[in-house]
Amino acid sequence: QVRPVESGGGLVQPGGSLRLSCAFSGSTFSSSAMSWFRQAPGKERELVAAISQGGRDTYIEDSLKGRFTISRDNVKNTVDLSINALKPEDTAVYYCNAHPPIIALWGQGTQVTVSS
Repeated sequence: QVRPVESGGGLVQPGGSLRLSCAFSGSTFSSSAMSWFRQAPGKERELVAAISQGGRDTYIEDSLKGRFTISRDNVKNTVDLSINALKPEDTAVYYCNAHPPIIALWGQGTQVTVSS
């Protein structure tokens, strides 16, 4: 199975915004709930957000509500994560995967660094 490809990360100043995108190959995308995870240096990978197959239901980790938004496009086979008011503690590698995650689908992720 082809791994998803994450993009959109970069170096951002505190208070800035980013939109991360994940491109997913395969015919099963529209029938799969999807999620975004992140892993900060020295920490375990953690679930950030998830979205149902059709996109109607979403989950955002409690401490991130109000700043993080997840969305998907089942025509383009993409799932996006928008982040506003970025904080230094948001610095991490961000990954997308199915929900629940599938080991074979962990990709390279996209690095987000929040620093002045």
